[in-house]
Amino acid sequence: MVMAKMMPSDNIIEELIKWDLSENKAKETLKNAALTRIVQMALSYVPKNHVYEKGKGQLLYHVCTKIKQQIISHLEFLVQEILNKRLDTVIRIDAALEFLLSNVTSTINIVEFEKACGIGIVVTPEEIDRVVETVINRNKEAITTQRYRFNVGKLLAEIRSILPWADGKAVKNEVDVQIFDMLGPKTESDSMRLPKADKKNKEKNNSLACEIKNESIESTAISVPELMASVHFHSPGQNHKTDGYVITDQTERLMREHLIRTKGLVRTRFPPEPNGILHIGHAKAININFGYAQAHNGVCILRYDDTNPEKEDEKFFIGIKDMVEWLGYTPYEITHSSDYFQQLYEWAILLIKKGLAYVCHQKADEMKGFNPEPSKWRNRPVEENLRLFEDMKKGKIDEGAATLRMKVTLEEGKVDPVAYRIKFIPHHRTGTQWCIYPTYDYTHCLCDSIEHITHSLCTKEFQSRRSSYYWLCNALNIYCPVQWEYGRLNVNYTVVSKRKIAKLITEGIVEDWDDPRLFTLTALRRRGFPANAINNFCAQMGVTGSQSSVDPSALEACVRDVLNVKAPRTLAVLEPLKVTIKNFPYEAPQQIVVPNFPGYSEKGSHNIWLDKLIYIERSDFAEIPPKGYRRLTPSQSVGLRYAGLVITVNDILKDHEGSIIELVCICETSDAAQKPHAYIQWVSNPLEIEVRLYEKLFKHMNPEDPNEVPTGFLSDCNSESLKVVTAYGDRSIESAKVYDQFQFERIGYFTVDPDTREGHLVFNRTVTLKEDSGKK
Repeated sequence: MVMAKMMPSDNIIEELIKWDLSENKAKETLKNAALTRIVQMALSYVPKNHVYEKGKGQLLYHVCTKIKQQIISHLEFLVQEILNKRLDTVIRIDAALEFLLSNVTSTINIVEFEKACGIGIVVTPEEIDRVVETVINRNKEAITTQRYRFNVGKLLAEIRSILPWADGKAVKNEVDVQIFDMLGPKTESDSMRLPKADKKNKEKNNSLACEIKNESIESTAISVPELMASVHFHSPGQNHKTDGYVITDQTERLMREHLIRTKGLVRTRFPPEPNGILHIGHAKAININFGYAQAHNGVCILRYDDTNPEKEDEKFFIGIKDMVEWLGYTPYEITHSSDYFQQLYEWAILLIKKGLAYVCHQKADEMKGFNPEPSKWRNRPVEENLRLFEDMKKGKIDEGAATLRMKVTLEEGKVDPVAYRIKFIPHHRTGTQWCIYPTYDYTHCLCDSIEHITHSLCTKEFQSRRSSYYWLCNALNIYCPVQWEYGRLNVNYTVVSKRKIAKLITEGIVEDWDDPRLFTLTALRRRGFPANAINNFCAQMGVTGSQSSVDPSALEACVRDVLNVKAPRTLAVLEPLKVTIKNFPYEAPQQIVVPNFPGYSEKGSHNIWLDKLIYIERSDFAEIPPKGYRRLTPSQSVGLRYAGLVITVNDILKDHEGSIIELVCICETSDAAQKPHAYIQWVSNPLEIEVRLYEKLFKHMNPEDPNEVPTGFLSDCNSESLKVVTAYGDRSIESAKVYDQFQFERIGYFTVDPDTREGHLVFNRTVTLKEDSGKK
């Protein structure tokens, strides 16, 4: 390929104006360095003083903006095809680009190229007329009903599928003419806006929508597989069509072998390091990898990246698998990077023999940063490198005294990343067989290749490793998957670093990895966050390249949506205040049937007791009420939820310090009493329970940011993040089991904690209810 000579900017602008671009558009083009280089190249293939026929310059510009790097060598061919009027429409050019991408490793077969691009095919006006008439007649009923509000785009798409090479303007003109002949001129009503639904109907529709949402959250929330079905990654076997993918003379053969191995199925992997518990960011990774495979009828492998035995523990292996399955996914296969240690070692020897890797004696500190001193061992002889690498393997060299480095520069500028380091630590699976262990930069892409992964999906920080990913696979002449990056998910007011969570544990600030104030998945499960709420949250975050930092309230909203239809209602009071009903209207305690979900009798019910001695929430009484207070006061009555009674304060009993210890009330039945301003929850003959109330663990949005917290994240911990209270609940929850969930009416959603034991129920507050004006 002949490289274009640099052309002065003014000259490029002049040429682009000859291509029928405006001066502003031409100047905008020059701001894009990559596009400018392609335009210069295209111009170098156009004869000097060429006179452009109308529209031809626009076609040349279209090629320059759409061509991918993998087929840039064919730019001259495409330019000549345009100048020779063989590629005379945008449609043919797009077909040409697609053909060349699909055959990137082969020489151009002109016959197949012409067929793919419809070169030589002429669509006559008569053909357009006939097909347009046929398609319009097929849609005649809808067109005559909707008239000029009918979506013409639907017709054009249908016609395009029948006449792919027809001129687009001619087709549109014929459609307009035939619709006009059918409908006649536009009337005044055709131009009128459709009337809006009246407020009453709108409220009715909104009410219905809420009812449907409450009935089944799963039917309205987008799922991760649904989201991933709309994501446009490459199809299996078309790796070479993605931007930046490196083509070699082996690509075509390797791709054929890959498709035989995978049967053309999507294959993804979730590759966590087993050195800690998974957190909310991992939930997004799990959903994207398993969700993409699921959405495309593919498979996803759970691969433990167990290359650092120093930090790995069996409980982390078990915990990772448990969390993947808790989120609803079943791995197609469970593998370990250590499964491939022998193959990885053999490939390292091959790299050395090719002169692409060397043994280096620089210390770790000397290799840090992006401008370290160049290694003076980079060009040592191959035989010497082989001998030293063998010494590393046999334990003849001390830890830190040597590494194996690859001769490649990462996109971020880091030179010669480490492929192997020495660690005299037994591995949980291979024992003492190895004392050299591969790094992520070396291991990850090679394991992806071994497992024939089609889509290596990872977070944005690994974009800088993509060039070394492709380089390493191609250096070894093995199948090369495609790496796609997406934005990492961060949640405010928390830390997810395994090292920092471990510090919180050792400092006694949290109990363990599953402390409900953390955002590890085990902690969220213990707190009561449903798995499908976490999945719905991940789906809401989408799959974009941008980093997202969201407030915990966004996740809590997803939790409420799910628990609203999953958690049965029950009555409880967190700060009990004793109430004696002086004129209790019954001779004995009454059993009341209460619905599990008010308004949905088909979802069951439970029984509660009503007696003359009840307990209400202390905050539901105010001796001197603030303005707007709507609950119980000395002069204001309230209704008791489900009891059919309205109570009024008759007397207030206090202890010697003046604190209220009991209210004596009189009651009326709801039928006889004036309708109260509010109804409150209560319990009678209660069950004593322990309730743990959680708040944010950190005071600042980003406790790791030295600008926000200069004294470090440990100093930012909220000492009020956990409050334990002894509460009263109705006895219907007496048989509740660990992880059972309830809505304590007017309070929030609560989950039975694993600390529960016989005779002692422990509840975690999962999330509060949404604020409402009645409780303010």
